[in-house]
Amino acid sequence: MDVRATAFRYAFIVALGGFIFGLDAALISGTVRFVAVEFGLSDLEVGAVVSAPGFGVIFALLAAGHIAALIGRKKTLLIIAALYLVSAIASVIAPNFESLVAARFLGGLAFTSLSLASMYIGEIAPSGLRGKLVSMNQINIVIGLSAAYFANSAILQATQSGAAWVEAVGIVDYTWRWMLGMEIVPALAWLLLLLGIPESPRWLVQKGDLDAARRVMSKLMPPERIDGAIREIRESVSHGHDQRSLASQLADLFDRRMRTVFWLGLTIAAVQPITGINSILFYAPTVFEQTGIGTDAAYTQAVVVGVVSVFFTALALLLIDRVGRRPMTLFGLTWAAASLFVGAWAFSNATYVLDAGVLANLTVNVDPESLRSLFGVQYFSDVEFKSAVEAAIGEAALRENESVLLENAANLNAAVILVAIVSFIAAFNFSIGPIMWVLFSEIFPIYVRSIAIPSFALVTSIVNYFVNQFFPWQLNNMGAAEILSLYAGCIVAGLAILYRILPETKNKTIEEIERELTRPAAVST
Repeated sequence: MDVRATAFRYAFIVALGGFIFGLDAALISGTVRFVAVEFGLSDLEVGAVVSAPGFGVIFALLAAGHIAALIGRKKTLLIIAALYLVSAIASVIAPNFESLVAARFLGGLAFTSLSLASMYIGEIAPSGLRGKLVSMNQINIVIGLSAAYFANSAILQATQSGAAWVEAVGIVDYTWRWMLGMEIVPALAWLLLLLGIPESPRWLVQKGDLDAARRVMSKLMPPERIDGAIREIRESVSHGHDQRSLASQLADLFDRRMRTVFWLGLTIAAVQPITGINSILFYAPTVFEQTGIGTDAAYTQAVVVGVVSVFFTALALLLIDRVGRRPMTLFGLTWAAASLFVGAWAFSNATYVLDAGVLANLTVNVDPESLRSLFGVQYFSDVEFKSAVEAAIGEAALRENESVLLENAANLNAAVILVAIVSFIAAFNFSIGPIMWVLFSEIFPIYVRSIAIPSFALVTSIVNYFVNQFFPWQLNNMGAAEILSLYAGCIVAGLAILYRILPETKNKTIEEIERELTRPAAVST
């Protein structure tokens, strides 16, 4: 039996949860304008629809680690897959704003798939393959994102095709529901595939079921290494207590010996979302519309983001166990900050002048006379321009026609902005995107990982929630230049901390990493 192939197969199945997450995260990006118009939503209500899963996962992560420790990694993953499926169906049939938010909140309970997948894969992967296998979680996320952008773009193009079948199946009338419905079949497939994976051998050892652990390990490593691996795991598990309660794990997490691990986990957990990556991914068409390229081009550009994400995540997957975690993280974050600063500079030099040509493309909900006083007036920021238009035609009409208005009025270097944003996406997916989950699977000792990984994933989720919740409001009240500058500044601050404390963990077992990081005076080299 090829143990490497077996480990790859199990890791691939579990990492498909990342694909479902990517679909869930990006499908909503195509629906924002449709949902906002249909339900008459404000900026903060739009933020609530998009960020609801991020709010849900906060609650799930409080219990996920304890549940995984109590009933096992496999059963917990099955529950998560079922939640994705129910949430997708409920989102498609949601009759109003409140029910859509509730359905997406339910899906957020399943977002713990990322931390649980990282935990499971880290526990079944050989040390020399762990970086690659855990990174599969991230590459599946970006494949899911890319698939969602393709699906959204295809559905949008279908609505404009005039084909009889499009009208017959309701794509024109229920565009955003078709977009969200793309998640149902993959979620069901993942649920069924998870039935075929074994339980984590490290969890089995922790529970004292050594015979079951040996049976699983026989599929994952040469027979002569099994007894030694079990000995190492038992030594790690027996650190301090035989049975680890939630309270004792939390106490150990804050123990003085864990200080380096704690601050490293906290910094990584905060830096990844505070880059602003999810506000760009979850609102991709909206972000690209700010450059004035129009709705169709914005959806197409979102597809480009998906392709770039897949390519650079795959590149990271190939290099992570060769180049190492530390150099890739530091280089990638530097690259990401530089890209955002360039984008902010380009937006800060934009001007906006509306002319009569816009009238031909406005919806019937706008009185042309209300805009005439704005023709020829130059505005020096997107916030100033949108405020003037909103005062003239109202918030609802502005939202429905924002892409057309920006396409007509924006005078900026769209190419520089588009390249900067795509460059940022590439940098993120080459570095902190996949590497955060790799490090989470490596740096926490076995006796605290059931609480540590979900806890620091909780930090990531809380930051993500606030980033996504307030992005529409920030875009209309701060402007694109200020938002990108803010994200870049946060990256620089995180980079300075990680430069001092981030260690190299490639080609080391979890137990070796534990010994290094929990020394009384553990320092980064």
